[in-house]
Amino acid sequence: MNVANTQIQMRKGLLEFCVLHIISRGEVYTSDLIDELTQVQMIVVEGTLYPLLNRLKSASLVQYRWVESESGPPRKYYSITEEGKTFLGTLSETWNALVNSTLQITSKN
Repeated sequence: MNVANTQIQMRKGLLEFCVLHIISRGEVYTSDLIDELTQVQMIVVEGTLYPLLNRLKSASLVQYRWVESESGPPRKYYSITEEGKTFLGTLSETWNALVNSTLQITSKN
């Protein structure tokens, strides 16, 4: 079994939760998402992030608006919808329960 593959799968499983959480703080541009995720070693490439953002948009969890840029093409800024806030709240409850369960298991010798 390859530990790197398992690590990648763990990150992928948390990526949607983390992306929604970042967007919930306020309107965000894609490169800002990539920067924050990279800083915390949730290594993400645009090829992974854009399909995820499209799925979130299709599910009505996020929305975007185009903003003209003085230094290039227009930029797409993402924000969370009310439905997305509810969804994120449920994911947060699940995350807290999973962290608690995992700590209970991993703290035993």
